[in-house]
Amino acid sequence: MTQATQIARYLVGIGSNLGDRQGSLRAAAAELAALADVTLTARSGVWETRPLGPGLGAFLNAAVELHTPIPAATLLDHLLTVERRHGRVRRERWGDRTLDLDLLCGFDPDGRELILDTPSLTLPHPELGRRDFVLQPLLDIDPTLRVAGRSCVELLANLDDDQRTLLRRLSPSAW
Repeated sequence: MTQATQIARYLVGIGSNLGDRQGSLRAAAAELAALADVTLTARSGVWETRPLGPGLGAFLNAAVELHTPIPAATLLDHLLTVERRHGRVRRERWGDRTLDLDLLCGFDPDGRELILDTPSLTLPHPELGRRDFVLQPLLDIDPTLRVAGRSCVELLANLDDDQRTLLRRLSPSAW
């Protein structure tokens, strides 16, 4: 990397409710860490959660922090490639998933939040503030995290009961 290389910080959500859920989370984190010019700097705890859709199995959810000079759109392409390698087929909004990777938010080298709104990518993720299965893993990584000008602690505390899906935290060795 050259001296002019700018390293951004991205937070990525990882979820699975099919097959070896823990194995899928572990494999996804390893594949992200193995990407060229990507450093995996933190992992959240693993949380078992109720599914949003009816008739689905429980999910495991987690998050990772990545540092990289790769632009957000390119990183999203990498995430989608990893999902496809794990058999992910995008059919329905709240369906079963072998692996779900979401680019949740990003920050430039000076810590300023990246705001993007393109046909393929919106940052921060538009549903981030309404999902405890996203907020809690993010807070595991950074208890002071603010997204879209709001504290993630505050966002989590203000969720309605029907938005709460967390069942339990798995042991740290879960991944």
